[in-house]
Amino acid sequence: MNRIDRIRANLARDRENGWIGGVCAGIARYFNIDAAFVRVAVVVLCIFAWKIGLAVYLAAWLLLPDRGDE
Repeated sequence: MNRIDRIRANLARDRENGWIGGVCAGIARYFNIDAAFVRVAVVVLCIFAWKIGLAVYLAAWLLLPDRGDE
């Protein structure tokens, strides 16, 4: 299994622990950090570059599988 396949297998949205779409909670679970850090990073990104931040969040919401679908 190559590196991309491992990332795809482990990176997923976590709607159970997430607030809106579970994107930040899923990324935090993948990197084994607190979801608050990821949420703060997303908010800061959206403050300074809201178009990029919103586009990245929406893309992750659409492309990442739901953790319950695994």
